Amino acid sequence: MKVALPKPFTFEGGKRAVLLLHGFTGNSSDVRMLGRFLENKGYTCHAPHYKGHGVPPEELVLSGPEDWWQDVLNGYQFLKNKGHEEIAVAGLSLGGVFSLKLGYTVPIKGIVPMCAPMHIKSEEIMYEGVLEYAREFKKREGKSEEQIELEMNEFKKTPMKTLKALQELIADVRENVDMIYAPTFVVQARHDKMINTESANIIYSSIESDTKLIKWYEKSGHVITLDKEREQLHEDVYAFLEKLDWHD
Repeated sequence: MKVALPKPFTFEGGKRAVLLLHGFTGNSSDVRMLGRFLENKGYTCHAPHYKGHGVPPEELVLSGPEDWWQDVLNGYQFLKNKGHEEIAVAGLSLGGVFSLKLGYTVPIKGIVPMCAPMHIKSEEIMYEGVLEYAREFKKREGKSEEQIELEMNEFKKTPMKTLKALQELIADVRENVDMIYAPTFVVQARHDKMINTESANIIYSSIESDTKLIKWYEKSGHVITLDKEREQLHEDVYAFLEKLDWHD
C-alpha cells in the first residue's frame, strides 16, 4: 500500500509571515492546522520539512541536526525571497529549539517555542523513540507484522549517529537563550511525557526580551498542536502575533 506522505506547505495569507517548524520524527502535518488558522487571519505560513523527515525512517538515520538546521535557514530564506521582510517563527519540540536558535541568529519578529526541550534525554531513550516512530511508519504503510519485524531488525543495524549531535544542539541552544531579545511566547503542555516540562521555565527565565509570556495548557500532551486545546492554542498564538510591532 502506498502511503501519501505529507509535504511541506506554503499558505499565502498576507504580508506578515510565520515560519512553522515541526518536531524530531515529525512532519509538516504537526503544524498544518495552525498554519491554516493563521492563513485565514491574514498571515503567510511556510512549513519546511527537515531532511529525512516525512519519508521512510531508513532516510532519517542518514541525516542530522546540521542538515535540519540548514533546512530551517532555507525556510526562512524562502519567505525572505518571497518578499517578506518581517518573519515570526513558531516551532514544536525540536522545532521549538530551532525557533529559539533562529532568535539569536537572524532577525525575527517574534518566537513561539511549543513544548521545546532544554533538558537532555539519554541516547537510549531517544533511540527508543526513533524505533517506535519507525515501527509506526511501517504499520501505516500496511506491511504485515512479519515484514515489519524483518525490516526493524535491519533498521537496528544502522547506527544512529545523530542522537549525540541532537543532544549537543539542545545544550548549545540552552547556553544561548539569553541572547534572545525578540518577543517570545513560551507554550508548554502540562501532560507532556516526551520532555522535562521544566524546560519551559528555563526558556522563559533565560530570554532577555522585554516582551515575554508563558502559558501552560492543562489538558494537553507533547504534540500540543494536535491535542485537545489546539483551538485555544491557535487563538493564543494569533493574539501574540497581533501584538507584535509589524511595519505594515
